[in-house]
Amino acid sequence: MGDIAYLARSEHRVTTLVALTERPRSRSELCELTGVSSSTMRRTLDEFDGRLWIRKDGYQYVATRLGEAIASGMTALIERVETERTLRDVWRWLPGEIGEFPFETWSELTITVADPDAPYRPVGRFKSLLRETTTVRFLRPEVALMDLCFDLLHQLIGEGVEMTLIDRPECHTYFLSTYPDRSVEMIQRDNFTVLAHDNLPPYGIGLLDGCVTISCYERDCGTVHALIDTEAPAVREWAQSVYEAHRPGARQVEPRRSIE
Repeated sequence: MGDIAYLARSEHRVTTLVALTERPRSRSELCELTGVSSSTMRRTLDEFDGRLWIRKDGYQYVATRLGEAIASGMTALIERVETERTLRDVWRWLPGEIGEFPFETWSELTITVADPDAPYRPVGRFKSLLRETTTVRFLRPEVALMDLCFDLLHQLIGEGVEMTLIDRPECHTYFLSTYPDRSVEMIQRDNFTVLAHDNLPPYGIGLLDGCVTISCYERDCGTVHALIDTEAPAVREWAQSVYEAHRPGARQVEPRRSIE
């Protein structure tokens, strides 16, 4: 525990040790890399040497196998803490199953969070993923996410992207009343299927070619707080099972009935 505390007390120590696992470096190069003074770096290198984490190679220093092990462990710890910190911001909106995945799977999640300065950041991320896929199966896409993507959805469907959306009836009613002509045109295409379901989970699941997306919504107003995307096989298997569990209970949307 003492060594962990020692490394954590100064930001430059882990950076220095990791740098020395990459290749031999001189003290002046390490000072430039970390922004600390020569005397501070000298003391750090002396401490590392005393712990047998590094050895001197001429005028340069390089990590030993012991140093490599410590650097690898600290890097993994820092990555895990950073992942946890990001997840903490959206934890209350996540499906409970996410918490059951191994910690290693968490590091494979890309988490895009909305904030006051960039409220549509999750939507922007979703648009970028849509442009890279040829199929979309989405359980509960919601108005707050899809309304800002409507022009892109219309374009992609026209280009032949296969798309199936399963959402609450009131969400489909919104699009059919807000964009009546284009919505009806889209529904009439063979590559676009719109289904309604009355009992959906509080989050959205998108199955795209290369990744899975999870939309985190505010339960009362449907605001998109975050979008998670990942290529992790375990998450895709779970998302596929949730989608397929809801697909049989979904019913076809009739445009005229929805508009009325």
